[in-house]
Amino acid sequence: MQNFSYYNPTRILFGQGQIAAIAGQIPAGAKVLVTYGGGSIKKNGVYDQVKAALKDHQWLEFGGIEPNPRYETLMQAVDIVKREDVQFLLAVGGGSVADGTKFIAAAARFEGADPWDILAKHAPVESAVPLGVVLTLPATGSESNTFAVISRESTGDKLGFGSEHCYPQFAVLDPQTTFSLPPRQVANGIVDAFVHTMEQYMTYPADAPLQDRFAEGIIHTLIEVGPQVMSNPQDYAARASQVWSATLALNGLIGCGVPQDWATHMIGHEITAEFGLDHAQTLAVVMPGLWRNRREEKRAKLLQYADRIWGINTGSEDERIEAAIAATEAFFESLGVHTHLSLYGVTDAALAPQKIADRLTRHGFLKIGEHGSITPAIAGEILATRI
Repeated sequence: MQNFSYYNPTRILFGQGQIAAIAGQIPAGAKVLVTYGGGSIKKNGVYDQVKAALKDHQWLEFGGIEPNPRYETLMQAVDIVKREDVQFLLAVGGGSVADGTKFIAAAARFEGADPWDILAKHAPVESAVPLGVVLTLPATGSESNTFAVISRESTGDKLGFGSEHCYPQFAVLDPQTTFSLPPRQVANGIVDAFVHTMEQYMTYPADAPLQDRFAEGIIHTLIEVGPQVMSNPQDYAARASQVWSATLALNGLIGCGVPQDWATHMIGHEITAEFGLDHAQTLAVVMPGLWRNRREEKRAKLLQYADRIWGINTGSEDERIEAAIAATEAFFESLGVHTHLSLYGVTDAALAPQKIADRLTRHGFLKIGEHGSITPAIAGEILATRI
């Protein structure tokens, strides 16, 4: 096991009715800015619960944060934070709202000339406005980690940052808030959590059996409850397991002491920026192709995955690996998340390999993956098999 330092200060408030508990988590007298997305929280009762919980606080609201949160939109909220002297941010929504709110928190305290430098130049975040999250879409794990990914419409960039100053102080995980999600968002969330787990698992053995078992437990749970939440959206027990799995997939725990990949995500971000696919859709496209391309580097873990997750333990090594990858693709497809670009109506899919390779080069992502062995050219080769 590799050396590691693990820290996660986010308090988790899990279960039914926990939105009411946020009143005790926000400092008395703090002026609050509530951030959200397209307004679904006003239709499913979450907004009213938040409003009731904040009855003793002075608060404002800012809606319209996009599924891929845009820098231009978020900077409008930054202006409100500064102008109104907001002391606390409350993100109410899914990962994009949480991500966007983290950037608002950092940008509002940023002392440099251009807050975009946090993303484009990795300018350090020295402080941030405190924030909390009321989660309504389990997928990204953003409710209890430091990371955020932000898009800039004017340049077509999609970039990420992370800072311990941007850990949410608390996160409310009430599975009931997810009951009204559209099937596409539910499926995307399952795939997102699945791939988050794999980015920390599907590398090479590192003498970390406990971390492997943690990761395998999350994957087994997602495979089990995924079809249940798709067929019965109000199955509380299944939803609870899905929500908790998504949080555990990226709160830092399963990544302790093990190598990590993240090439699927880096390639996927460029696909979203270029073609507009949902984040999880890009992951479902890229990951199986990446595994096939890097099967020699990942051979030991692919065989372990085949055996422990899918029970595939007969045939040659290559046959077992291929069967496990095919089973993964079939699982994604069973959720309605396709695994090839052409199935998303990308009309110029044949140009995708070169376009994405060029984007990776432009952003300086020249050696990605756990070994740094995936160049932009190899990323193009991977995508050429996913059209």
